[in-house]
Amino acid sequence: MDKDEQALKQTKSGDFSEWYNEVVQRAGLADYAPVAGCMVILPQGYALWEAVKSWFDTRIKKQGVKNVYFPLFIPERLLKKEAEHFTGFVPEVAFIQETGEGGEKEKYALRPSSETIITEEFAKRIRSWRDLPLKYNQWCNIVRWETKATKLFLRTREFLWQEGHTLYETQKEAEKEVWDILHLYKELMETQLAIPVVGGKKTKKETFAGAEYTTSLEALMPSGRALQMGTSHYLGTNFSKPFAVRFVDRNEKEAIPHQNSWGISTRLLGAVVMVHGDDKGMVLPPAIAPTQLVIVPIIFEQSKAAVLKAAKELETRLQKQFRVVLDDRDQYSSGWKFNQWELEGVPLRIEIGPKDLEKNQVVVVRRDTGKKAALSLKDLETHIAGLLTVIQKSLFEKAKIWQDEHTVVAKTVEDIKQAIEKLSWAKVNWCGGECETKLEPLAADIRVLPEGEHATGSCVLCGKKATTVALVGKAY
Repeated sequence: MDKDEQALKQTKSGDFSEWYNEVVQRAGLADYAPVAGCMVILPQGYALWEAVKSWFDTRIKKQGVKNVYFPLFIPERLLKKEAEHFTGFVPEVAFIQETGEGGEKEKYALRPSSETIITEEFAKRIRSWRDLPLKYNQWCNIVRWETKATKLFLRTREFLWQEGHTLYETQKEAEKEVWDILHLYKELMETQLAIPVVGGKKTKKETFAGAEYTTSLEALMPSGRALQMGTSHYLGTNFSKPFAVRFVDRNEKEAIPHQNSWGISTRLLGAVVMVHGDDKGMVLPPAIAPTQLVIVPIIFEQSKAAVLKAAKELETRLQKQFRVVLDDRDQYSSGWKFNQWELEGVPLRIEIGPKDLEKNQVVVVRRDTGKKAALSLKDLETHIAGLLTVIQKSLFEKAKIWQDEHTVVAKTVEDIKQAIEKLSWAKVNWCGGECETKLEPLAADIRVLPEGEHATGSCVLCGKKATTVALVGKAY
């Protein structure tokens, strides 16, 4: 394959959807599976998921959360115990049916979410207020059967996620955790993925089935569509009551615990591609990049041995501090390697050739800007660490500027329509009522009610007094 064949056939500013699909597959993140609606997560993609998992898992364990695993199969009778939850999920649930020895039949759902089966277990685990809080989390796969169109990482019938499930003695404690988790997700997305997000409550219409309320983090993609990045739900006692989860409180009386659930999924990886990628392929934030720097020796026959020896020594030196790959493959040219590593989004490329050996230096190239710099081998680690920090910060700032520029204050429905046509979302005043349905002709909805923002004036949809600010846009 020559360099021209390596080049992407699509551009980000052209057919965005096809560009996204091409980058995900060509960069080795994922591929379509032989099972309709499903995907294969390849090594590069799974390594990114492991980075997300490692960061978040470490932090929730410090908060006393314990990892568990529950069956993929959930009896239909459990799903039906919380009526609103069952009604909300039925269109997406895949069932299998088993016939027992006595001829009795039972249907099992392939896990669409685990509130019911975990609440069933919670009932066995608590007796007294001393058993609370109880905090479980599982890293697992989820099956949501109804998919309009398969979109790698964004919309597949099966995907990976984490789902936290917790019980608290009081409503105050439970609600505090809802927001604490949302803010922890925000930290993950902004400091590790370098993606700006807007957090707040969902409308009642968009609330998770069975929850009292849902909080969400939303990000605007370059396609002009919003992506729900993570959710944290206050379930109240809606699941605890039908599952008979009870405990003896501090006054020796029977009480019902307050419950939460929260989750993020592999759709975060799709967001990284969309937000940071370019016409050459992936652009990875250093914090999560499986390979932070690649060393490419510049080979000429007469200096080959010396350059390869220096490159190997450099790899040994740098891998003490960074995630490094030495690409010393003979069968590919330096130019071919440059293109391949750019496609995979490695943050820094280090070139070392005979002239660099003479000057006791290397040439370092940034993936995000393409800028080159000759750096002395002395204190090289310090320079590289500084560059990686700059790249991480720069990627976030670039994405934040873009999102801010595409956040339009809308005073009328026509303003909302124009914002959507310009690949933006609209910030509006809203009354909190049923007029939300007036957005349906625009194929848009209220994505989130931003935390900490307060409305003044009239609702953009019905003219009544506004009670809150809302972000309106199209969504994936």
